[in-house]
Amino acid sequence: MNSTLMAVIVGIIAFWMILYALFGRREEREEGLTVDMFIAMWRTKKLLGFIDRLSSKNRRFWKVYADVGIALGFMGMVYVFYALFKTAVRAVQTGGEGSGVQLVIPGVTIPLSYGLIALAVVMVVHELSHGVVARAEGLPLKSVGLVLLAVIPGAFVEPDEEELSKAPLRSRLRVYGAGSLANVATALLAVLILNFAISPVLQPSGILVSGVLDDGPAYGLLQKGDVIIAMDGQQIKDMEEFINFMNTTKPGQVITLTVLRDGREINLQLKLGAHPDNPEKGYIGIYPAQNVVSKVGADWLVLPLFFTFYWIYVLNIGIGLMNLFPLVPLDGGRMLDDVLKEYLPERIVQPIRYFTIGVGLFLLALNVLPALRSLIG
Repeated sequence: MNSTLMAVIVGIIAFWMILYALFGRREEREEGLTVDMFIAMWRTKKLLGFIDRLSSKNRRFWKVYADVGIALGFMGMVYVFYALFKTAVRAVQTGGEGSGVQLVIPGVTIPLSYGLIALAVVMVVHELSHGVVARAEGLPLKSVGLVLLAVIPGAFVEPDEEELSKAPLRSRLRVYGAGSLANVATALLAVLILNFAISPVLQPSGILVSGVLDDGPAYGLLQKGDVIIAMDGQQIKDMEEFINFMNTTKPGQVITLTVLRDGREINLQLKLGAHPDNPEKGYIGIYPAQNVVSKVGADWLVLPLFFTFYWIYVLNIGIGLMNLFPLVPLDGGRMLDDVLKEYLPERIVQPIRYFTIGVGLFLLALNVLPALRSLIG
């Protein structure tokens, strides 16, 4: 286990021990903070009025909106199940290589600041959508609030579960499907902003070294965050130019890399290795990414906006769809479970429920284990 991950784990455990010592003896309340080990919830009723006003403006719109969520829910359920099944089969065939599920840990698997902002957006739009549709359906809400699950921040809307269970099937499905619909809609909005407002003012400016392989030729020479702007004196602006240059190289060839590091331009000599997929081609051993700069200046503003909306897109589409996986307590699982209970007798529903839970957990394990192995190193 690498030292960075170990330090993160120790820090998380210390944080929760302190938080539990300060607030863990309080009983669960309708409002305020309650803390259990590795889960903290803060509830309030103050935002319920805002949700009521939002849902009452055009109840017909919210019902149609939620019907779209039902359709998306069942289509997404099939898609996610198929995608995880396909990736799980590939993981078995390759001995655990490849993962269909990436762990979302700000500062570890995704950028800290952009990741936290994007996660906040994911949770807020998801839970707000649940709450607005529930009120449009005339279902009461008990509270809204914030939650912290180990290291994952979130938000929640707490419906009256007893009243929700008594509601017609279509109303329940509308509430369940509304969250993921809001995430997908937010992802599409982020893509539109990226494509039509931010990307037009960006231009390629070299190859960003987003990671260096420990056993690659560049290990100890290149660093994460370096930007390659020229190779053997040939200017490299985009991925196409980088790939075209590398296609002309051979193993053992020594090349000169012109690199931007901490604002300084330096030249480095690198002896290429053999490419794992084509031993006749040269290999650097990095994770390359396109580096961009603003055409209009103000990189300090334009680039953070670009990466913020990029991660809002990635996490909303990923988490929104993943939430439709047919496994209780995910929304997809609740949708499937309620439909089965509505149309089938309990003696048939029970074995189907256990079967879907078993298969779902098995598929998740096959998809998550490679990601955990990669994280632990």
